[in-house]
Amino acid sequence: MLQTNETVATKKSKADILEEVKLLIEEIIGQDVDMNDQEISLETSFSKDLEMESIEFVVLSEKLQTTFGQGLDFASWLAGKELNEIINLKVDDIVGFVEQCQR
Repeated sequence: MLQTNETVATKKSKADILEEVKLLIEEIIGQDVDMNDQEISLETSFSKDLEMESIEFVVLSEKLQTTFGQGLDFASWLAGKELNEIINLKVDDIVGFVEQCQR
C-alpha cells in the first residue's frame, strides 16, 4: 500500500460548517455589530445584519482557506458574483459554497 503525507479532508455536515463559519465571523467582527442579541444563522445578511466591510471579506477569505483548505477559492467565487448578489450575501451562501467545495 502506497502511503503519502497528504491528509484526506473529512467532509463536514452543513451544521458543522455553519458553526465554524460563525466562529470565523465572530473573530473578524468581534463585538462591533449589535444584532439585538440574535445569533448568527444561515439567514444572517453580511451587509444588513453584520455590516461587514470589504476588508473584512478579505480576512474571511483567508480564514476560510485556513479552516477548510487551500482548494477553497472564496475570492474567485465572490468575484464571479454580481454586485446585487454580493450586497445580499447571507451566511447560507458561504456555507453552501464550502459544502460544494467538499465534493
